[in-house]
Amino acid sequence: MRTTLDQRGELRLPSSFWDECLKSIQGDAGRVLRPVLMLAIACSATAMLTSAQIAATGSEWQIGPFVRPAGENPIIQPRPESTFVDPVLGKPVHWEALHTFNPAAIVRSGRIFVLYRAEDNTGSNEIGGHTSRLGLAESKDGVHFKRRPAPVFFPADDSQKKREWPGGVEDPRIVESEDGTYVLAYTQWNRITYSVGIATSKDLIHWKKFGPAFQDASGGKYANLKYKSAGIVTRMQDGRLVAAQINGKYWMYWGEGAIHLATSTDLIHWTPVEDAAGEPIVVLSKRSGHFDSGFPEVGPPPVLTNRGIVVIYNGKNDPEDGDPDMGANAYAAGQALFRADDPSKLIARAEKPFLKPELPFEKTGQYAAGTTFAEGLVAFKGKWFLYYGCADSMVAVTIASIQGSSQ
Repeated sequence: MRTTLDQRGELRLPSSFWDECLKSIQGDAGRVLRPVLMLAIACSATAMLTSAQIAATGSEWQIGPFVRPAGENPIIQPRPESTFVDPVLGKPVHWEALHTFNPAAIVRSGRIFVLYRAEDNTGSNEIGGHTSRLGLAESKDGVHFKRRPAPVFFPADDSQKKREWPGGVEDPRIVESEDGTYVLAYTQWNRITYSVGIATSKDLIHWKKFGPAFQDASGGKYANLKYKSAGIVTRMQDGRLVAAQINGKYWMYWGEGAIHLATSTDLIHWTPVEDAAGEPIVVLSKRSGHFDSGFPEVGPPPVLTNRGIVVIYNGKNDPEDGDPDMGANAYAAGQALFRADDPSKLIARAEKPFLKPELPFEKTGQYAAGTTFAEGLVAFKGKWFLYYGCADSMVAVTIASIQGSSQ
């Protein structure tokens, strides 16, 4: 028997199947049992289809394969000599002295711009113990970058100071809207709590902060929620990625520990998608024995392709229940595919990471367990450029041809 999938990905059984099934059921019995049989077969087939889809190991839908450019990484490293006058402290600070990592990326005016997290040499010697700001670098080829001497996004005496000082602004993801406005989703960290903040810019240098993404959602229900890592779904337009609308809304995958969804009509004010119990729905969770056995965390802005929505995400390897081929607590990057017309429906998920700590600077640094933490993805001159943080210390890039990748 041959089965087919319709345009919505639903199973269709040929009419001859029902004829064969009902040959042995005649008369009144057939009329009574046929609806029951149809329901049982449909449920069974749907279960088998869903299982097969989610366990899919084929790579035809994935973006890639990616290759690190030989001898070029890391592309951004700390610069202890860089200083700027901090507006909160009122004095010069060495703003990118210790670590430069976890980058966002966008194409503008024929160049790639990378916003990277930079940590100064103040505070305590622990992860999150320094003040983070965002630097800006630009490149004509996506590999060799010219950096601005001062950060372009940082804590200040503004409406968001209580959320961003002294911890700073961290781990950006960026998209371009249809009108050319850049929308930044970043982590606000005051060393007590954290949230996803939203900001916009027309030039990547001057920014307007709007505060937490969920601050007005559901009557303030999420005002005290701790949440981070948010990627807005994008689509290809004229060779570059822009924010995508699906069913009249923008969509954002968010979360660390489990991945959730939110929607917006303006890219600024977001509302979590909830389940029947009023809790944020979970669309991706950890898997025993895999690289994401600790938890998954959103990577760069997802991409709407002709196969569905490709979500590149970062997975933490659990020390007890993880992938034995990876180090304990190491972070690697994987991919998952969701339906184009329903971003909550998982279609496929890669069994193995496509990017994991292998090079010395990916396995040694501030995060000694090793990370290849993907956060910035752009389409540029016929190629995908994926920018990632290395051990919470440096920035690197890996590249794939768009031709042959899922688009």
